[in-house]
Amino acid sequence: MHYNGPMRLTWIRTLSLASAAALVALAASACGGTPVDLQKALKVDQVSTGWHNDGVVDGKNKLVPSLTFTLTNQGTQALGSLQVNAVYKRVGETEEWGTAFSNVAGSGGLAAGATTPAITLHSPLGYTGTEAPEQMMQNHLWVDAEVTLFAKYGSAQWTKLGQFPVKRILLPK
Repeated sequence: MHYNGPMRLTWIRTLSLASAAALVALAASACGGTPVDLQKALKVDQVSTGWHNDGVVDGKNKLVPSLTFTLTNQGTQALGSLQVNAVYKRVGETEEWGTAFSNVAGSGGLAAGATTPAITLHSPLGYTGTEAPEQMMQNHLWVDAEVTLFAKYGSAQWTKLGQFPVKRILLPK
């Protein structure tokens, strides 16, 4: 039999694709295998927004938008590998301004009926200025922000849970 290099490469590539498909199937079964509608299963509670004083950066005061909330699992199964992502935008703009990500529940998951402790997500981007933080929010160049909260369970796609205006208030430290 004659050895054909490219044929061997094709066999390895096919084996790799088959292995990848098996891993995806295994991961789906490890997450319960049952699709979960996060918009129905998760309730966003105790939402508060405002501007977090991120301290002095390069000699200027820095304020960043912030979101604090809890999640309640209203579903019938534990939600393992639950993650959230906050996407901040300035009002009237379509481009993302900043994001903040957090793992909510690891392999143990968020049990059915359970509520998370308060989760706070600050944008890494915000405003800097030489004025006092309270005065910065009164500047005529200030543009308000909004935040959209997404959640992801296991290997599923990100699901929008809600959109919230960021109040023009300075949050306590």
